Amino acid sequence: MSDWYQSCAITGSGGSGAVTAGMLVLEAAARAGYYGLMTRSAGPQIRGGESAAMLRFGPAPVTCMGDSFGILAALDWGNFARFAGEIPLTADTLILADPGAGKLPPELEPYREQTRWINLRELADTMPSGRFNMVAVGAIAACARLPLSAVLEAATAILSAKGSEVIAAAHACIGLGYQQLPAEADASPAPSEVPRRWSLSGNEAAGLGALRGGVRFVAAYPITPATEILEWLAPRIARLGGGLLQAEDELASINMIIGSSFGGVPSMTATSGPGLSLMMEGIGLAVASETPIVVINVMRGGPSTGIPTKSEQSDLNIALYGLHGDAPHLVLAALDIADCVLTLHWATRLVEHLQTVAIVLSDQLLGQSRVIVDPPETPDLSNLPLGRRCATADPGADYQRYQLTKDGISPISAPGLTDLSYTADGLEHNEFGTPSSLAGDHLAQLTKRRDKLTQFDAGPLWAEITGAGDLCLLTWGSSHGAVLEAAARLNASGRPTRVLGLRLIAPLQRAALHAATTGTQVWVIELNQDGQLFHYLRSEAALPEGARSFARPGPLPLRPAEILTAIAAEPADDHT
Repeated sequence: MSDWYQSCAITGSGGSGAVTAGMLVLEAAARAGYYGLMTRSAGPQIRGGESAAMLRFGPAPVTCMGDSFGILAALDWGNFARFAGEIPLTADTLILADPGAGKLPPELEPYREQTRWINLRELADTMPSGRFNMVAVGAIAACARLPLSAVLEAATAILSAKGSEVIAAAHACIGLGYQQLPAEADASPAPSEVPRRWSLSGNEAAGLGALRGGVRFVAAYPITPATEILEWLAPRIARLGGGLLQAEDELASINMIIGSSFGGVPSMTATSGPGLSLMMEGIGLAVASETPIVVINVMRGGPSTGIPTKSEQSDLNIALYGLHGDAPHLVLAALDIADCVLTLHWATRLVEHLQTVAIVLSDQLLGQSRVIVDPPETPDLSNLPLGRRCATADPGADYQRYQLTKDGISPISAPGLTDLSYTADGLEHNEFGTPSSLAGDHLAQLTKRRDKLTQFDAGPLWAEITGAGDLCLLTWGSSHGAVLEAAARLNASGRPTRVLGLRLIAPLQRAALHAATTGTQVWVIELNQDGQLFHYLRSEAALPEGARSFARPGPLPLRPAEILTAIAAEPADDHT
């Protein structure tokens, strides 16, 4: 069982229920005791259009999709060609198709002999209120060797809000589908015990991490693929005494959270690339005024409107350099879906302590995918105070809001506190907050804002280092999962390999990075065309001589095999 994994893709036109079917199969895998991952893909339409759910599950945590899929279930062939690049098939792939949906598309003609035809619609019509996607779920489960009992339990849980009649119809259709492929269902390698695990998406995980970190006000404008963060947070933040406001645009949302944080409430917004561009002036105000805020950027394909429903790690440059002037701030990136909980929790605590801005990078692949994982652990934040360093009134003394302290962190006050008022705006200022254009004041405040970040000890959370070896695969964000699997294959083949996943990208933990990469051959692996992380690290003199870059744009996710191919293409001793 240790190496048993199953992967399947479910495609269909809008309204066919492909994503619902995928959710149900993933839940069935969880109830059978497996870990799992489901990614989804859709066209750029506002409503309708084609969609696909892609799943992989097995006995150990699933960090990425594999190199190909073992099962393709087509509910229909609507715009299937748009998914051809996202669903690589092999000579071993089993295709499940309904003859009522028409002929195989040209892309699948080479796989005709691997196709099993199942009358999904005809079978569903034999049941009152039957749905053909539920028949497909049963057939997929049989092929994937999932126990029927687990599938029926999953249907009950997923469809609970729809009532008993819908659940009964789903059970009947699932049973019909399961019976169509009895041979495939004979032997399931399911674990003997089913542990308690979590099912969550990256956007849900980000919201949870923010709440754990103390965020109690969110203002944001809906944008794909970040909107689910707001939908998940809205009822939950209210139960904790906080609030969420849908702003009229991104400019309003960034200014709202600055105002809320200025008033003493930890605050956050969520957006994607186009929205982040609009927020830059406001983010600069937060940096200059040392007002703590968190900005989650769920990246998508760019530039401009780009590819709203697909993933790409191409917003690193704007996150690092998008502000005008010298504007030091934090840039973090979650490494996987569960890590969104940790990263947002940590980011929220960091900004409150350091009185600065954190731009946290997720992406569509993380945000809108769903994973079955062990419950995420709470990070060790013992090196961080519980909250802000608040000022206390000193009668007879003028309050120095931007006092030049040893660690660069000045006691902060909230509006209306006696003897603790100060001028608050975006102009450069002296220690009292009084606007100043003096060179000395400018230099002092610039240095203060920079040094409080660069001198802070980030501790071990700056990165995740996995394994050991003289080959180091350095990566960030959602690419981490594919890199981990590539490294596992390299280790299994006899080439010792370590993985370094950067969580805190700015300020760069240069000394720690040097210690982790000295004496290794480094490959920097990322999903953007120009190798943005690679060039950033090169500019910071943070890479050993001979470091190489493997970077390509989205929207197709990185797969372990292409990473291995890139590494194998160059001799190990060829330092260029």
